[in-house]
Amino acid sequence: MTKHRYILALDQGTTSSRAIVFDETGAIRSRAQAEYAQIYPKDGWVEHDPVEIYSSVVSVASEAVARLNLARGDIAAIGITNQRETIVCWDKATGEPIYNAIVWQCRRTSDVCDRLKASGYSDMIYEKTGLPVDAYFSATKLAWILENVDGARSRAARGELLFGTVDTYLMWKLSAGGIFATDYTNASRTMLFNIHTLDWDEELLKLFDIPRCMLPEVKPSCGLFGYTSADIYGSRVPITGVAGDQQAALFGQRCFARGTAKNTFGTGCFLLMNTGSVAEKSRNGLITTLAASGTDRPHYALEGSVFVGGAVVQWLRDELRIIKTAAETERIARSVPDTLGMYVVPAFVGLGAPHWDAYARGTVTGLTRGTTREHFVRAALESIAYQVNDVIRAMQDDCGEKFGFLAVDGGASANDFLMQFTADISDITVTRPAVVESTALGAAYLAGLAAGVYDIAELSEKPDGITEFAPAMAAETRDRLVSGWNAAVARAKFDPSGNGR
Repeated sequence: MTKHRYILALDQGTTSSRAIVFDETGAIRSRAQAEYAQIYPKDGWVEHDPVEIYSSVVSVASEAVARLNLARGDIAAIGITNQRETIVCWDKATGEPIYNAIVWQCRRTSDVCDRLKASGYSDMIYEKTGLPVDAYFSATKLAWILENVDGARSRAARGELLFGTVDTYLMWKLSAGGIFATDYTNASRTMLFNIHTLDWDEELLKLFDIPRCMLPEVKPSCGLFGYTSADIYGSRVPITGVAGDQQAALFGQRCFARGTAKNTFGTGCFLLMNTGSVAEKSRNGLITTLAASGTDRPHYALEGSVFVGGAVVQWLRDELRIIKTAAETERIARSVPDTLGMYVVPAFVGLGAPHWDAYARGTVTGLTRGTTREHFVRAALESIAYQVNDVIRAMQDDCGEKFGFLAVDGGASANDFLMQFTADISDITVTRPAVVESTALGAAYLAGLAAGVYDIAELSEKPDGITEFAPAMAAETRDRLVSGWNAAVARAKFDPSGNGR
């Protein structure tokens, strides 16, 4: 293993950009972070300034490297991970964006997606891309820019404009136009990429009226993408790892084998399971997507999203004002033995996978005169685990096998009560790593493998410092609690008959 060589991971997120320097052991040696502006031109529209994104990335990278006082050549490689589905369209000659980045959260093209579904395109798009038709993904965002920015469509047809997710734009800028590429994971989130042929799909490009010449080359997540410009770090540094944030976290959690899975406990929850070389077709409303792989052979994953995870704790703090800090919820939840049959279903913006009910709304069931603040807090925490368990069961049903363990990360994973209840209600051992920066670590692993800093055999070994939460709940108790949760979810769902919800 190469000694005294470092990997610079650039983690470009939805609200901030971070840079983390990892050493040859995978330990964090330096980090820097900067937030940037969120732009809301209209209700439901979300944008970022691409120039500000790039400036923030260069700034935090320079800060993180400077803190270590590294010599030229000490950075062996760069890994990039990024907010997925967000797009940038820019001038090929000048590098200047022709419009703000349209963010994955933006709903401006929902009506377009409704028309596509009404026209019968859902099955074709899912068969090719593994994705449902939704404004979440990139295709309709790019089509909107071509349709609404003056001259964009004709300029695109003439080959004057380029399109990419954030990783593509960053690599183009960092290399002074020398790299125009993306990786399998980011391409698989565009609704333009055929995850089976591993190429941009001509039928989809025609459907969305997008010229192929706008699109970047698509490469495996681990390998040489190109080199930065020499004036960025004083020398040309190879970029050798790229992955969308959730796939990078899956890789950072060392979920290299089929059947291994991770869940990120953030504002929402993102659960991904590696399905190896098989693109499993979900019968339960999950997404089939490409996973990051340490080789040039593609791996696939099933993905399920929970809309409200840690956000339910923010609700307790900011709206109900029954707690002061998120950290105190663990102590409060442990102060009572159960919830007295109370359930909180935090469907504030509908229910995500596997229910997919946009019209469901938050519900509290089982209230009695004996219900206290402590029961409410415990029920809110338990609701996160119940929702994750719903996705776990859907995934296990799709692939016909049970998880060996569930790796966890994200802010709420620090709550030991929540992790234990997740293990209990899902009957799966939960593992929390010592380094919870799984997204950046995944990008570093991908880059370091390609650069010879890390070895896949060593990464495949169980790392030190893992905290395990083994299931300890009786099956009878688990079945009773899940049955009560299912009944509460049924009450939260939309009732088209008009008889109540």
